[in-house]
Amino acid sequence: MTTQSLSAIGTPGNPWGDAERREWRSRQRKQRSYAEDVLGRIEALRSRFDVAEYARLDYASDGAYSLFAIRSRAWNDALPTALVTGGVHGYETSGVCGALQFAEQHLSDYAGRMNAIVVPCVSPWAYERIHRWNPFAIDPNRSFRQNSPAPESAALMNLVAPLRDRFIVHIDLHETTDSDESEFRPALAARDGKEFEPEGIPDGFYLCADAANPQPQFQQAIIAAVANVTHIAPADAKGEIIGSKVVAPGVIEYDYVRLGLCPGITSARFKTTTEVYPDSPRATPGQCNAAQVAAVCAALDYALARAS
Repeated sequence: MTTQSLSAIGTPGNPWGDAERREWRSRQRKQRSYAEDVLGRIEALRSRFDVAEYARLDYASDGAYSLFAIRSRAWNDALPTALVTGGVHGYETSGVCGALQFAEQHLSDYAGRMNAIVVPCVSPWAYERIHRWNPFAIDPNRSFRQNSPAPESAALMNLVAPLRDRFIVHIDLHETTDSDESEFRPALAARDGKEFEPEGIPDGFYLCADAANPQPQFQQAIIAAVANVTHIAPADAKGEIIGSKVVAPGVIEYDYVRLGLCPGITSARFKTTTEVYPDSPRATPGQCNAAQVAAVCAALDYALARAS
């Protein structure tokens, strides 16, 4: 959806109400299949791991979506535990594919050393419509908080709650795309009745650490691993990436809990959010997926080496 088409919804300068949100939803079209792209790959993992439906979202005429988690089969409460999430923003393809590829190729490497839960696609409605928001024009990755307005976020929080304090590491897989600047940030401004202010799109991979617990050596271990797969985003002329100060090569910081971001849902010592740039002429879809996998493995290996 372009900025021009968004301007036809509601009154510029005024936040959207229910009518505007319904109009926006009516314009969204299914462009790919969650069942074919994601559920089929999850189903193929049942012979190796425990796969369970943790929630079901019913979005009326748009359909119902079963949400699945993949868990280590030989679960041992004495072992450290990891959480890997993808597809919180459904349009960020390598987040979903990277989580699945990690489960397919590397999850078994941690058997007997670490428990792991992999949630490949938190937001299937948005995955199918290649969008950032859920059907109610709500960003799930600003909604991980008590009484969440986003069913996707609430479902993941409910899944994680019994183990919230058991996780040692949580890595959340994302992308920053050209469409962030051409579509999704303008959409956010229109929805909230604000002026759109361009921030630019960084060319390369970067991480968003938790400002409250940044763990800089952990972040740099991931950056070093990913640099073997794809290029790391440089700081802009202001020393920033998407408006945030670069605190180390390829690393910025966000306040996870205040912003309602996904990695804020656990008390894990080691947390990070990946940001792959799939629109770079220097990266292929395969490299983007591989970068996510490299980031997950580096995160788990680093945490595992420091588990007490």
